[in-house]
Amino acid sequence: MIPVRRLGRSGPGVGGLGYGAMVLEGYYGASDDEAGIATMRAALDAGMSMIDSADAYGNGHNEALVGRAIAGRRREAFIATKFGIVFGEGETGTELPTGWGFSLRINGTPGYARRALDASLARLGVDVVDLWYAHYLDPATPVEETVGAMAEEVRGGRVRWLGLSNVTAAEVRRAHAVHPIAAVQYEYSLWRREAEAALLPTLRELGIALVAWSPLGSGFLTGPVPELHEGDFRRFNPRYAGESLARNTERFAPLAVVARELGATPAQLALAWLLHQGEDVVPIPGTRRAERIGENAAAASLRLGAETLRRIDAIAKPGLATGATLL
Repeated sequence: MIPVRRLGRSGPGVGGLGYGAMVLEGYYGASDDEAGIATMRAALDAGMSMIDSADAYGNGHNEALVGRAIAGRRREAFIATKFGIVFGEGETGTELPTGWGFSLRINGTPGYARRALDASLARLGVDVVDLWYAHYLDPATPVEETVGAMAEEVRGGRVRWLGLSNVTAAEVRRAHAVHPIAAVQYEYSLWRREAEAALLPTLRELGIALVAWSPLGSGFLTGPVPELHEGDFRRFNPRYAGESLARNTERFAPLAVVARELGATPAQLALAWLLHQGEDVVPIPGTRRAERIGENAAAASLRLGAETLRRIDAIAKPGLATGATLL
């Protein structure tokens, strides 16, 4: 069973590995709804209690899928979802460039936050969301206004804990001054370690957990990358583009050697490394296949000694990967 980790100093306990449901929306390849539901239930069986979604994933479809998966198992599931990316017709938002060749429309106004939560609760089929994130902050709305509106939902009983996603250390401080933040979600893995510079130290100072999205580098850290089909979201990722993928593959290849020596898969090594970065780090790997859940869960039992950790740090130094990151 996966050990429990706490989100924040006085926050909830969740499985030290969670499940990222974004992968079920076709961003990395076709996914069958029934298979996706079976995969999420396998995650719950393995102790991956935190199921991570967002209203923008599949234009709301992902939340509805999560709702079906947790039906009859609500007490076992810790539901995290996000709002802020505008996908509904008739809604306004602020354009936010991503650096990946497209931009997002973000709305962090109090009125939109309330409407977004109404819709999320309905799709999920629940009365309360355990952890509610601002997916991205709205450049046109002060973070204090957005978090203030989110805090009202905590006081109203429709949300238990608040989170932020894809934010800076300074933004976390401003938000935390309005209402306690339990978790910050940020891309963190062996090929993206920028969080270690300023964000993670700030979170530790304030007593906030880091939920690591894309802990397997969107599949890069699981093994050889197959040819990406036309609809694969990774085609937008500069780290997968052209010569960058070849360079990154060569630079990170020694990690597979370390994994083999430990009798582990590359994915297990990558997840175990994250778990060894601190009790306040909770990775949320995603997979479309139920059989992969067991592989990921086993990473929680993989012990990395001090010498192995030094080897990994020497191989995958911060900034080693080539190619721009999302935002």
